[in-house]
Amino acid sequence: MHRRAAFLLFSLWLAAALPAFAQNVHLEEMTWPELRDRMAAGATTVLIPIGGTEQNGPHMVLGKHNVRARVLAGQIARALGNAVVAPVVSYVPDEGHMKYPGTITIGDAAFESLLEGAARSFRRHGFRDIVLLGDHGGYRKDLQQVAAKLNREWKASPVRVHALSEYYRESEHAGLADTSLAMAVDKSLVRGDLLAGAQPDKDGVRGDPRRASAETGQRAMREIVETSVAAIQRLVKR
Repeated sequence: MHRRAAFLLFSLWLAAALPAFAQNVHLEEMTWPELRDRMAAGATTVLIPIGGTEQNGPHMVLGKHNVRARVLAGQIARALGNAVVAPVVSYVPDEGHMKYPGTITIGDAAFESLLEGAARSFRRHGFRDIVLLGDHGGYRKDLQQVAAKLNREWKASPVRVHALSEYYRESEHAGLADTSLAMAVDKSLVRGDLLAGAQPDKDGVRGDPRRASAETGQRAMREIVETSVAAIQRLVKR
């Protein structure tokens, strides 16, 4: 409890202490000179948030993973202090949900090629640590394969790709934990009028989301951010 309280206080202090431009960690919202200067000041870690566009039950929007990945990656980057966040990857392999309209799936080879191309771009620009943050469990194998391939190829260089398994936390798909997390990130992701009537294990819902709450989700967010920050700090300390 003391560790979590200290982490929260530090995050609040950091947000208050830094000027507005320094709090911006999202690469797509910077100009290239701003990014260059940020890197020169020590921001040599880039986080690639990976979401997905899929059904999440009748009560939750199709882009939940994308919004969640961006918000959590931003919090992780701010807590690290030396990281920036790449644009969210929203096209992922997801064949299992294709019976529901709105789910988008691409092949594993195309997905891995996209991640590999992004990582190669960041290496060329001088980033040393490229962290893959997967918000969905279905493509973890792909992230691991991309990281392993590039790390073998770049063995003689200081650049490393990390498929951060610590980021992803198992939860029932569109169930209590998943819905709570969405409510904490952005309440508009969840249709409150449909939540009470959600049917467990029907219409794309797995588990029972009816007792979900933003408070439960906020606790989960803190745990994900804390765990991810600690894991990244261990990985880059070499």
